Amino acid sequence: MSEDANNITQKFTKKINGLYIDPIIFTYKFKCNCPGECCNYGVYVDYKEYEHILSIKDKVIDLMDETQCKDIDRWFEPPEKDEDFESGIAVGTEVINDKCTFLDKNGLCTLQRLADEEGEFKWKHKPIYCVLFPFTTYEGALTLDDEHIDRLQFCNVELNNNITIFEACKEELKYFLGDEGFAELENYREEYLNEINIGEQANVSK
Repeated sequence: MSEDANNITQKFTKKINGLYIDPIIFTYKFKCNCPGECCNYGVYVDYKEYEHILSIKDKVIDLMDETQCKDIDRWFEPPEKDEDFESGIAVGTEVINDKCTFLDKNGLCTLQRLADEEGEFKWKHKPIYCVLFPFTTYEGALTLDDEHIDRLQFCNVELNNNITIFEACKEELKYFLGDEGFAELENYREEYLNEINIGEQANVSK
């Protein structure tokens, strides 16, 4: 994460929807250009999402290809306590054939493909952990999942990229925070960047 686990929120002042906002999301440069590489290590789902996925297991299995496991008993790791998840319980997906059990041979998420097949919103079945990446919630803050970003070989390696992670992932942020929360985030971004500019100008004039 972008701060040490013991002081993740100490320098953060803004809260939206009960989460501190790490302002690094306004300046960190990021561009996604990988074929689902971020899913190769497995992901985490909230316990409620885990239950939902199991409730649609037959539809999911129908869309799986030969590289994926259709044995539902092998889809997930044992549940574990994690206060950053809504239910307080997280469940990891198993890595099968060097990728998340729900990632197909074309680097596409089977859960998202199912929503597309149903004519539903694309993230209807997709865990919020997956939707949010390269963001994550950690120790009560919305921040970068920089530990995961740093171990990826193809994601965010483009040179001379001037797009910030905020600009690249507005749709994900709006989905997570809602319209009002996202509008508040945009206002905070403007305030934060103005403060930075004023500070830089002050340093130049010294």
